[in-house]
Amino acid sequence: MSFSASRMLLRTPQIGRLAVRHASTTSEAANAASNAASKATTQASQGLSKVSSSAESGISKAAGAATNAMNSVGGRTGQVISFVQSMIPPTVYYGKVGLELARLVARGQKMSPPNVQTFQTYGQNLMSAVKNPSANSPSNPFQAMRNIGSSQLLTAGVVTAEILGFFTVGEMIGRMKLIGYRSSSHDEHH
Repeated sequence: MSFSASRMLLRTPQIGRLAVRHASTTSEAANAASNAASKATTQASQGLSKVSSSAESGISKAAGAATNAMNSVGGRTGQVISFVQSMIPPTVYYGKVGLELARLVARGQKMSPPNVQTFQTYGQNLMSAVKNPSANSPSNPFQAMRNIGSSQLLTAGVVTAEILGFFTVGEMIGRMKLIGYRSSSHDEHH
């Protein structure tokens, strides 16, 4: 065995103790850093909650003052304001219901919103139509009528029938009768 090899064997326990000591100091440093980070996070969240609670109380006070000022208005304006205030909660509720329904339908139909390029294409076409309307419209409207195909006529007929049907059902619901309008005097005949 050479002198350097024997010297290395003698130093091996010292190297091992140094490594253990450095490893323990490293893990202690990591633990200390982790504790400091969690303490800073806790303090930051406490500060944020204090700021948000004070902001909420300030906003609620301002909203209360605005509501009191609106409620003190009388007459027709007060009636309009109270009507609008009474319509806000159902409007918000049905808006959320509509958005959720739209989201479910879109997910069920595997729909996705159009990409940016589609919006740009339609925007460019719209802008060119606005800038130069004569380039997009036919010179003779009668010529355009002659070019209408049977599929377009069929589509127009179906859409017209749908509109007429919805209008008729709406009228029936509005009048609460299937035939005729209500009259104040049934006995008068001319």
